[in-house]
Amino acid sequence: MPAATVDHSQRICEVWACNLDEEMKKIRQVIRKYNYVAMDTEFPGVVARPIGEFRSNADYQYQLLRCNVDLLKIIQLGLTFMNEQGEYPPGTSTWQFNFKFNLTAWEADTGFTPVAAALRGSIKTAAEAESPDKTMSVTLWWELWEDMYAQDSIELLTTSGIQFKKHEEEGIETQYFAELLMTSGVVLCEGVKWLSFHSGYDFGYLIKILTNSNLPEEELDFFEILRLFFPVIYDVKYLMKSCKNLKDVYKRQGGLQEVAEQLELERIGPQHQAGSDSLLTGMAFFKMREV
Repeated sequence: MPAATVDHSQRICEVWACNLDEEMKKIRQVIRKYNYVAMDTEFPGVVARPIGEFRSNADYQYQLLRCNVDLLKIIQLGLTFMNEQGEYPPGTSTWQFNFKFNLTAWEADTGFTPVAAALRGSIKTAAEAESPDKTMSVTLWWELWEDMYAQDSIELLTTSGIQFKKHEEEGIETQYFAELLMTSGVVLCEGVKWLSFHSGYDFGYLIKILTNSNLPEEELDFFEILRLFFPVIYDVKYLMKSCKNLKDVYKRQGGLQEVAEQLELERIGPQHQAGSDSLLTGMAFFKMREV
């Protein structure tokens, strides 16, 4: 088994299919003493929007999340482990999981070309037929995919250093990762505290992986599953409201990087990679507890 690649800071470990088993063994040991887990994901953006009537804006936002998570695949997951004092384990504290992802897989997955998708906007899936008030606009799929996936999200992630060719050839299979995560002591455990930043989509992708199924149609059912896998969650985005130094940042919808700058935190690793972002999320949480 090849050794894991660790960056110059000795903090962030890159995990691919070849060293997944080895690194998950380490995590099973780490979680026993470092039970605060900061998490971030990278995914291909937003490519579809639900249409129809919705009970509330919250219902619409959940259906927006659901249809995109169901359609797309996770690219990266970052997990950073800390203890109650905000201390890291010796050596590696952050594992960046790189999943199998193929930029050309869309046509194969859907069964027809992007052009055909635009022309066949009147076609409904079985799920749409059962729930006509919450359908996805097939006509919009390619238009939004091209804007958000091909141009914005993928270019941003490529600029940030994500190696899509390597993801295609050496990426982790999500189903096997889910099997290892389920028995790791990281999920399904009330003693584990999850730290995140504006994390609806992040947890959506994790639930999709762990259940190996699409997200539930109703938001209440989603939250029930969320509480099962992740009983305790602290979202830094919402904790900002009660932090004096960050109220203005919250009001202007500031992102993680702006929060870090306000708290005078130094990022380790590149922005818009899940490992670095999860590490910064953990740092921000414990810094906010101080102030």
